[in-house]
Amino acid sequence: MSFWQSLTSVDPGPIWLSLKLSALTTLLLLLLVTPIAWWLAHANRHTKSVVTAIATLPLVLPPSVLGFYLLLLLGAQGPLAPALQALGITSLAFTFPGLVVASVIYSFPFALQPIQNAFEAIGKRPMEVAATLGASPLDRFFSVALPLARPGLLTAAVLSFAHTIGEFGVVLMIGGNIPGETKVLSVAIYDHVEAIEYSQAHLLSALMVGFSLLVLFFLYWLNHQSHPMIGHTNQHD
Repeated sequence: MSFWQSLTSVDPGPIWLSLKLSALTTLLLLLLVTPIAWWLAHANRHTKSVVTAIATLPLVLPPSVLGFYLLLLLGAQGPLAPALQALGITSLAFTFPGLVVASVIYSFPFALQPIQNAFEAIGKRPMEVAATLGASPLDRFFSVALPLARPGLLTAAVLSFAHTIGEFGVVLMIGGNIPGETKVLSVAIYDHVEAIEYSQAHLLSALMVGFSLLVLFFLYWLNHQSHPMIGHTNQHD
C-alpha cells in the first residue's frame, strides 16, 4: 500500500479526539495546578514534601494500575456513584468526560513541577517590592508572579498536551475503545497493530514521533529563551 493510500485510509476521528482531549486537559490543568503550585512554592518543607509526593504519584505508578483504580472510582458501583447520580451522571467510565478526569490526574505532575519551579525561582524580592508599592496579594500574583513564571506555564502547557496525546494504558482502562467517544490516537495505533494493518499503524506512529520531536525542540528553545546568558557565556569560554 502506498503512502497516500495509507493516508486516505486512516480514520481522522481518533486524531481529532486526541487533540480535543489534550487541549481540554491542558486548559483544566493550568487552571487547577497554578494556584496549587503557588501555594506549594510558599508552603513549609514538611507540607510541601507530603503534598508533592502525593501529587507526583502518577509518575511512578504503572498506567494500568492508575487506570484500574480510576475505573473503580468512576464506575457505576464506585464510591463516587451517589454523587455522580445526584448530578444525573450514571457513570464516568467509558465516556469522554471520564477520559478528561483520568487525563487530568495522569498528567498532573507534568503541569505541577514546571509551574512550581517557576514560582520558587521568582524569590521573595519582586513580591516584596510590589507590596511596598501598595499592590494587594491578588495584584502581586497576577501582575508580578504570573508574568515572571510565564516560561514555567508554557512548559507545563506543552508537557501536559504532549503527555495527554501519548496516553495509552490509562485511557484504555478508563475509556475502553469506543469509536467517536473514547478511541484516541494511541488506541487506534494498537488496533491497527492487532489487525496487522502495519501501514496505518506506521503512519500514525510516525505522526506521533514527529509531534514528539517538535515538542522537544520547542522546550529546548523555550529553555534557551529563558536563560539567554547561558549560550552567551559559552560563546566566550
